[in-house]
Amino acid sequence: MGNRQGRHIGFVGTGIMGGHMARRLAEAGFRVTAWNRTADKAAALAAAGVERAGSPAGAASEVDVVICMLSSGPVCDEVLLAAGGVLEAMRPGATLVVMSSIPVETARNQAKQAAERGVCYVDAPVSGGEKGARDGSLAIMAGGAAQEVAALADVFAPLGRLTHIGPAGTGQLAKLANQLIVASNICAVAEALVLAERGGADPAMVREALLGGFADSTVLRQHGQRMVEGNFTPGGPAKYQLKDTGTALALAGSLKLQLPIAATVDALFRRLVEEGGGDLDHSAVFLTLQNMNQAGGAGAL
Repeated sequence: MGNRQGRHIGFVGTGIMGGHMARRLAEAGFRVTAWNRTADKAAALAAAGVERAGSPAGAASEVDVVICMLSSGPVCDEVLLAAGGVLEAMRPGATLVVMSSIPVETARNQAKQAAERGVCYVDAPVSGGEKGARDGSLAIMAGGAAQEVAALADVFAPLGRLTHIGPAGTGQLAKLANQLIVASNICAVAEALVLAERGGADPAMVREALLGGFADSTVLRQHGQRMVEGNFTPGGPAKYQLKDTGTALALAGSLKLQLPIAATVDALFRRLVEEGGGDLDHSAVFLTLQNMNQAGGAGAL
Protein backbone atom coordinates (compact mmCIF):
# COMPACT_ATOMS: atom_id res chain seq x y z
CA MET A 1 0.00 0.00 0.00
CA GLY A 2 3.00 2.28 -0.18
CA ASN A 3 4.95 4.21 2.43
CA ARG A 4 3.44 6.51 5.02
CA GLN A 5 3.69 9.58 2.83
CA GLY A 6 2.07 7.72 -0.06
CA ARG A 7 -0.85 6.24 1.86
CA HIS A 8 -4.08 8.22 1.58
CA ILE A 9 -6.51 8.11 4.54
CA GLY A 10 -10.14 9.15 4.47
CA PHE A 11 -11.43 10.23 7.88
CA VAL A 12 -15.16 10.35 8.62
CA GLY A 13 -16.17 12.14 11.84
CA THR A 14 -13.91 14.89 13.22
CA GLY A 15 -15.65 15.63 16.52
CA ILE A 16 -14.15 15.86 20.02
CA MET A 17 -11.77 12.94 19.46
CA GLY A 18 -11.80 12.45 15.70
CA GLY A 19 -10.46 15.92 15.03
CA HIS A 20 -7.33 15.27 17.08
CA MET A 21 -6.89 11.86 15.46
CA ALA A 22 -7.13 13.22 11.91
CA ARG A 23 -4.68 15.98 12.81
CA ARG A 24 -2.15 13.54 14.27
CA LEU A 25 -2.30 11.36 11.15
CA ALA A 26 -1.66 14.37 8.90
CA GLU A 27 1.20 15.53 11.11
CA ALA A 28 2.67 12.00 10.92
CA GLY A 29 2.97 12.33 7.14
CA PHE A 30 -0.20 10.74 5.82
CA ARG A 31 -2.38 12.42 3.26
CA VAL A 32 -5.73 12.82 5.06
CA THR A 33 -9.08 13.79 3.58
CA ALA A 34 -11.81 14.36 6.18
CA TRP A 35 -15.56 14.78 6.27
CA ASN A 36 -17.74 15.84 9.18
CA ARG A 37 -21.48 16.46 9.34
CA THR A 38 -20.71 19.89 10.86
CA ALA A 39 -18.45 21.16 8.10
CA ASP A 40 -16.51 23.75 10.09
CA LYS A 41 -15.04 21.03 12.34
CA ALA A 42 -13.36 19.42 9.33
CA ALA A 43 -12.42 22.80 7.86
CA ALA A 44 -10.64 23.77 11.09
CA LEU A 45 -8.08 21.02 10.44
CA ALA A 46 -6.78 22.67 7.29
CA ALA A 47 -3.84 24.22 9.15
CA ALA A 48 -2.57 20.70 9.90
CA GLY A 49 -2.78 19.78 6.22
CA VAL A 50 -6.05 17.84 6.38
CA GLU A 51 -8.06 18.15 3.18
CA ARG A 52 -11.81 18.62 3.38
CA ALA A 53 -14.33 16.41 1.59
CA GLY A 54 -17.83 17.56 0.72
CA SER A 55 -19.45 14.21 1.51
CA PRO A 56 -18.67 10.89 3.20
CA ALA A 57 -18.27 9.28 -0.21
CA GLY A 58 -15.84 12.04 -1.15
CA ALA A 59 -13.66 11.15 1.83
CA ALA A 60 -13.79 7.45 0.90
CA SER A 61 -13.16 7.60 -2.82
CA GLU A 62 -9.70 6.63 -4.07
CA VAL A 63 -8.19 6.22 -0.60
CA ASP A 64 -6.30 3.30 0.91
CA VAL A 65 -7.88 3.41 4.37
CA VAL A 66 -11.12 4.94 5.66
CA ILE A 67 -11.34 5.63 9.40
CA CYS A 68 -14.80 6.11 10.87
CA MET A 69 -15.13 7.98 14.18
CA LEU A 70 -18.86 8.65 14.40
CA SER A 71 -21.11 8.70 17.46
CA SER A 72 -23.11 5.45 17.38
CA GLY A 73 -23.95 2.26 15.54
CA PRO A 74 -27.01 3.68 13.72
CA VAL A 75 -25.07 6.77 12.61
CA CYS A 76 -22.20 4.59 11.39
CA ASP A 77 -24.58 2.37 9.44
CA GLU A 78 -26.28 5.40 7.90
CA VAL A 79 -23.01 6.92 6.70
CA LEU A 80 -21.17 3.72 5.81
CA LEU A 81 -23.83 1.44 4.34
CA ALA A 82 -26.43 3.72 2.71
CA ALA A 83 -26.66 3.99 -1.06
CA GLY A 84 -24.01 6.44 -2.19
CA GLY A 85 -22.25 6.14 1.14
CA VAL A 86 -18.73 5.28 2.25
CA LEU A 87 -18.62 1.56 1.52
CA GLU A 88 -20.06 1.99 -1.94
CA ALA A 89 -17.40 4.61 -2.73
CA MET A 90 -14.44 2.53 -1.51
CA ARG A 91 -12.31 0.68 -4.00
CA PRO A 92 -11.80 -3.10 -3.61
CA GLY A 93 -8.70 -3.85 -1.58
CA ALA A 94 -9.03 -0.75 0.58
CA THR A 95 -9.59 -1.06 4.35
CA LEU A 96 -12.46 0.28 6.43
CA VAL A 97 -11.52 0.92 10.07
CA VAL A 98 -14.42 1.66 12.41
CA MET A 99 -13.04 3.28 15.57
CA SER A 100 -16.47 4.27 16.88
CA SER A 101 -18.04 2.42 19.81
CA ILE A 102 -20.82 0.33 18.26
CA PRO A 103 -22.63 -2.92 19.11
CA VAL A 104 -20.79 -6.17 18.42
CA GLU A 105 -23.42 -7.39 15.96
CA THR A 106 -23.30 -4.06 14.11
CA ALA A 107 -19.54 -4.50 13.61
CA ARG A 108 -19.99 -8.07 12.41
CA ASN A 109 -22.66 -7.02 9.93
CA GLN A 110 -20.47 -4.20 8.64
CA ALA A 111 -17.58 -6.66 8.22
CA LYS A 112 -19.84 -8.98 6.21
CA GLN A 113 -21.01 -6.21 3.92
CA ALA A 114 -17.46 -4.91 3.47
CA ALA A 115 -16.26 -8.40 2.50
CA GLU A 116 -19.00 -8.65 -0.12
CA ARG A 117 -17.51 -5.56 -1.79
CA GLY A 118 -13.92 -6.76 -1.50
CA VAL A 119 -13.12 -4.25 1.26
CA CYS A 120 -11.10 -5.25 4.34
CA TYR A 121 -12.73 -4.45 7.69
CA VAL A 122 -11.30 -3.78 11.14
CA ASP A 123 -13.27 -2.64 14.19
CA ALA A 124 -10.86 -0.71 16.40
CA PRO A 125 -12.63 1.27 19.14
CA VAL A 126 -10.48 3.31 21.48
CA SER A 127 -10.21 4.40 25.09
CA GLY A 128 -8.47 7.46 26.46
CA GLY A 129 -10.91 10.27 25.81
CA GLU A 130 -10.06 13.63 24.31
CA LYS A 131 -6.70 13.76 26.13
CA GLY A 132 -5.66 10.41 24.68
CA ALA A 133 -6.74 11.48 21.20
CA ARG A 134 -4.87 14.77 21.51
CA ASP A 135 -1.69 13.17 22.88
CA GLY A 136 -1.67 10.02 20.73
CA SER A 137 -1.96 7.75 23.78
CA LEU A 138 -5.23 5.96 23.03
CA ALA A 139 -5.74 2.30 23.85
CA ILE A 140 -6.77 0.75 20.52
CA MET A 141 -8.69 -2.56 20.63
CA ALA A 142 -8.76 -4.14 17.17
CA GLY A 143 -10.94 -6.90 15.79
CA GLY A 144 -10.33 -8.35 12.34
CA ALA A 145 -8.02 -10.65 10.40
CA ALA A 146 -4.52 -10.67 11.88
CA GLN A 147 -2.81 -9.71 8.64
CA GLU A 148 -5.19 -6.82 8.03
CA VAL A 149 -4.66 -5.44 11.53
CA ALA A 150 -0.87 -5.84 11.20
CA ALA A 151 -0.95 -3.92 7.90
CA LEU A 152 -2.39 -0.92 9.76
CA ALA A 153 0.36 -0.72 12.38
CA ASP A 154 1.83 2.49 10.94
CA VAL A 155 -1.63 4.08 10.77
CA PHE A 156 -2.38 3.26 14.39
CA ALA A 157 1.08 4.29 15.65
CA PRO A 158 0.41 8.08 15.78
CA LEU A 159 -2.88 7.42 17.60
CA GLY A 160 -1.87 5.13 20.45
CA ARG A 161 -1.17 1.57 21.55
CA LEU A 162 -2.65 -1.25 19.47
CA THR A 163 -3.83 -4.64 20.73
CA HIS A 164 -5.28 -7.18 18.30
CA ILE A 165 -8.10 -8.91 20.21
CA GLY A 166 -9.40 -11.42 17.65
CA PRO A 167 -11.85 -11.58 14.70
CA ALA A 168 -14.22 -8.80 13.67
CA GLY A 169 -16.45 -7.70 16.53
CA THR A 170 -14.05 -8.58 19.33
CA GLY A 171 -12.64 -5.06 19.37
CA GLN A 172 -16.11 -3.88 20.30
CA LEU A 173 -16.36 -6.58 22.99
CA ALA A 174 -13.14 -5.28 24.52
CA LYS A 175 -14.47 -1.72 24.37
CA LEU A 176 -17.66 -2.74 26.18
CA ALA A 177 -15.53 -4.33 28.92
CA ASN A 178 -13.55 -1.09 29.07
CA GLN A 179 -16.68 1.02 29.31
CA LEU A 180 -18.15 -1.03 32.14
CA ILE A 181 -14.92 -0.61 34.13
CA VAL A 182 -14.67 3.11 33.36
CA ALA A 183 -18.33 3.85 34.11
CA SER A 184 -18.25 1.87 37.37
CA ASN A 185 -15.01 3.58 38.42
CA ILE A 186 -16.42 7.04 37.70
CA CYS A 187 -19.48 6.29 39.84
CA ALA A 188 -17.33 4.88 42.65
CA VAL A 189 -15.08 7.98 42.66
CA ALA A 190 -18.14 10.24 42.62
CA GLU A 191 -19.75 8.37 45.54
CA ALA A 192 -16.50 8.53 47.54
CA LEU A 193 -16.14 12.28 47.02
CA VAL A 194 -19.80 12.92 47.86
CA LEU A 195 -19.32 10.89 51.07
CA ALA A 196 -16.16 12.84 51.92
CA GLU A 197 -17.92 16.16 51.31
CA ARG A 198 -20.99 15.26 53.38
CA GLY A 199 -18.81 13.92 56.18
CA GLY A 200 -16.97 17.22 56.50
CA ALA A 201 -13.71 16.61 54.62
CA ASP A 202 -12.42 18.61 51.67
CA PRO A 203 -12.99 16.35 48.62
CA ALA A 204 -9.92 17.82 46.92
CA MET A 205 -7.70 16.82 49.83
CA VAL A 206 -9.27 13.35 50.03
CA ARG A 207 -8.53 12.85 46.34
CA GLU A 208 -4.97 14.04 46.89
CA ALA A 209 -4.50 11.64 49.79
CA LEU A 210 -5.66 8.65 47.71
CA LEU A 211 -3.23 9.21 44.83
CA GLY A 212 -0.58 6.50 44.79
CA GLY A 213 -2.57 4.09 46.97
CA PHE A 214 -4.71 1.12 45.95
CA ALA A 215 -7.61 3.45 45.10
CA ASP A 216 -5.52 5.39 42.58
CA SER A 217 -6.60 5.25 38.95
CA THR A 218 -6.71 7.33 35.80
CA VAL A 219 -10.35 8.05 36.64
CA LEU A 220 -9.46 9.32 40.13
CA ARG A 221 -6.71 11.49 38.67
CA GLN A 222 -8.57 12.95 35.68
CA HIS A 223 -12.26 12.72 36.52
CA GLY A 224 -11.80 13.15 40.26
CA GLN A 225 -10.08 16.42 39.43
CA ARG A 226 -13.04 17.43 37.27
CA MET A 227 -15.40 16.68 40.14
CA VAL A 228 -13.55 18.74 42.74
CA GLU A 229 -13.17 21.64 40.27
CA GLY A 230 -16.75 21.42 38.95
CA ASN A 231 -15.40 21.27 35.39
CA PHE A 232 -17.75 19.16 33.29
CA THR A 233 -16.83 20.40 29.81
CA PRO A 234 -17.13 17.18 27.83
CA GLY A 235 -14.16 15.04 26.97
CA GLY A 236 -16.52 12.06 26.90
CA PRO A 237 -20.20 13.13 26.95
CA ALA A 238 -22.47 11.36 29.42
CA LYS A 239 -24.95 10.45 26.67
CA TYR A 240 -22.28 8.32 24.98
CA GLN A 241 -21.40 6.63 28.28
CA LEU A 242 -25.09 5.75 28.64
CA LYS A 243 -25.13 4.43 25.07
CA ASP A 244 -22.27 2.08 25.90
CA THR A 245 -23.63 0.81 29.23
CA GLY A 246 -26.96 0.20 27.51
CA THR A 247 -25.23 -1.70 24.70
CA ALA A 248 -23.33 -3.83 27.22
CA LEU A 249 -26.50 -4.67 29.15
CA ALA A 250 -28.35 -5.58 25.97
CA LEU A 251 -25.54 -7.93 24.96
CA ALA A 252 -25.44 -9.40 28.47
CA GLY A 253 -29.17 -10.03 28.25
CA SER A 254 -28.75 -11.86 24.95
CA LEU A 255 -26.10 -14.03 26.59
CA LYS A 256 -28.31 -14.65 29.65
CA LEU A 257 -25.86 -12.85 31.93
CA GLN A 258 -26.73 -10.75 34.97
CA LEU A 259 -24.48 -7.71 35.53
CA PRO A 260 -25.89 -6.03 38.66
CA ILE A 261 -23.16 -3.39 39.03
CA ALA A 262 -23.51 -2.41 35.38
CA ALA A 263 -27.28 -2.12 35.79
CA THR A 264 -26.91 0.28 38.74
CA VAL A 265 -24.28 2.34 36.91
CA ASP A 266 -26.49 2.49 33.82
CA ALA A 267 -29.38 3.78 35.97
CA LEU A 268 -27.16 6.56 37.38
CA PHE A 269 -26.09 7.71 33.93
CA ARG A 270 -29.66 7.45 32.67
CA ARG A 271 -30.75 9.75 35.48
CA LEU A 272 -27.95 12.23 34.63
CA VAL A 273 -29.07 12.31 30.99
CA GLU A 274 -32.75 12.62 31.93
CA GLU A 275 -31.86 15.57 34.18
CA GLY A 276 -30.40 17.37 31.14
CA GLY A 277 -26.74 16.43 31.60
CA GLY A 278 -26.28 14.33 28.48
CA ASP A 279 -23.84 16.77 26.90
CA LEU A 280 -21.78 17.16 30.07
CA ASP A 281 -18.69 15.06 30.69
CA HIS A 282 -19.51 11.64 32.13
CA SER A 283 -17.81 12.70 35.38
CA ALA A 284 -20.91 14.88 35.92
CA VAL A 285 -22.55 11.80 37.44
CA PHE A 286 -21.08 13.46 40.56
CA LEU A 287 -23.83 16.08 40.18
CA THR A 288 -26.50 13.38 40.00
CA LEU A 289 -25.27 11.87 43.26
CA GLN A 290 -25.23 15.31 44.87
CA ASN A 291 -28.80 15.95 43.67
CA MET A 292 -29.96 12.58 44.99
CA ASN A 293 -28.66 13.55 48.40
CA GLN A 294 -29.87 17.14 48.60
CA ALA A 295 -31.03 18.27 52.08
CA GLY A 296 -29.89 14.97 53.53
CA GLY A 297 -32.35 12.93 51.52
CA ALA A 298 -31.64 9.74 49.58
CA GLY A 299 -33.30 9.80 46.19
CA ALA A 300 -34.04 6.39 44.76
CA LEU A 301 -32.92 5.43 41.30
